Amino acid sequence: MATYLDFEKPVAELEARIAELRETASAGEPNIEAEIARLEERAARQLRDTYARLTPWQKTQVARHPERPHFVDYVAALVEDFVPLAGDRNFADDSAVIGGLGRIGGRRVVLIGQEKGDDTATRLRHNFGMARPEGYRKAIRLMDLADRFGLPVVTLVDTPGAFPGVQAEERGQAEAIARATEKCLEIGVPLVTAITGEGMSGGAIGIAAANRVLMLEHSIYAVISPEGCASILWRTADKAADAAEAMRVTAADLRQLGVIDRIVSEPVGGAHRHPAEAIAMLGEALGEELDGLAGLARSELRAQRRQKYLDLA
Repeated sequence: MATYLDFEKPVAELEARIAELRETASAGEPNIEAEIARLEERAARQLRDTYARLTPWQKTQVARHPERPHFVDYVAALVEDFVPLAGDRNFADDSAVIGGLGRIGGRRVVLIGQEKGDDTATRLRHNFGMARPEGYRKAIRLMDLADRFGLPVVTLVDTPGAFPGVQAEERGQAEAIARATEKCLEIGVPLVTAITGEGMSGGAIGIAAANRVLMLEHSIYAVISPEGCASILWRTADKAADAAEAMRVTAADLRQLGVIDRIVSEPVGGAHRHPAEAIAMLGEALGEELDGLAGLARSELRAQRRQKYLDLA
């Protein structure tokens, strides 16, 4: 059964009515195909109009939709011959960060991303996409590998933030994120990042200091979650919608500010409604960006990244 967001209730009601009519028609009732077609057209128009005027808080809800494609879905659909590489060679393997070798459209790449999971068991196993220090150290190891063998790096970001637990802090969470960010800026191969859901705080930037930063149309990207911002400014998470508006977390805002380089369109109704189409759109965009960076020298790639982030200061 589809999961509908609060602002999608009018669409949900229409689609429920369509489903009822289809059941009636299959049970031998008089032909009602014309009525079904009318309701489908109305539902499509309602969905299109709703998604054309989403507020930043509504986009936040879409970015977090449980049926939105996750890292493993992108790998399954886009990456050929994927070979996962586990562990940070220091403490443990962190399942919140997945990485390995593969091919995107025939191009050899090192792929790194955050995985949230899609049911209770996988969400617990992947810690809801909240990486621990060993996750960032694994990312550093894989970026070093890519640099050594001249392979471009693709990172997919979808995290509510790095894991804030005591043990993560004891193992050097802040240092690990800083080292991962430093490694992003240091490698001499192309680095392309896509924000596929929510990219929050240092947990996102640790693998996202890239030559080219893409965002799916209904993703969000910010230094802190809207709820966290509201709790600091207003002492209540109830003001999260106001915080999302003020923080300018949407792809359109961030493109205007120069924080990201490209917005990748999503199917009408969001990536969760048509995941295969959304994944294909991102795959095409990633291929174009990789091809655009392929001829640049190592020094030029480093200088480009450095200047990109100095310009934001």
